[in-house]
Amino acid sequence: MTEAEAEPTIFERIAAREIPASIVAETSRVIAFHDIAPKAPVHVVVTTKAGTYRDVVELAAGDPELLAELVAVAHDIAAELADGEFRLVFNTGAAAGQTVFHVHAHVLAGGLEEASLGG
Repeated sequence: MTEAEAEPTIFERIAAREIPASIVAETSRVIAFHDIAPKAPVHVVVTTKAGTYRDVVELAAGDPELLAELVAVAHDIAAELADGEFRLVFNTGAAAGQTVFHVHAHVLAGGLEEASLGG
């Protein structure tokens, strides 16, 4: 199966409104929604609408302006939901915890401590 024939990712299906989600922000190329299994009081997934890039490294190399837009949306969400203080996490690769291979970031906020970085 070629990449063009691949099934849409869950994030592409959310962006297409095929799967319901609690959407908190959206631009023409980026969508953000509450994580269904939150790991912090504020846990929002920010992703590209198209599944062109598997991870943040590919996105940075292929479309740095889109990466900047994704980060700007994350910042705006944190400003609204967490007084601008937040952690932005990109998991890259299965061993790092990436389970959906469509670039996305997690905005985490709300009483996080430095010690909470460990697994």
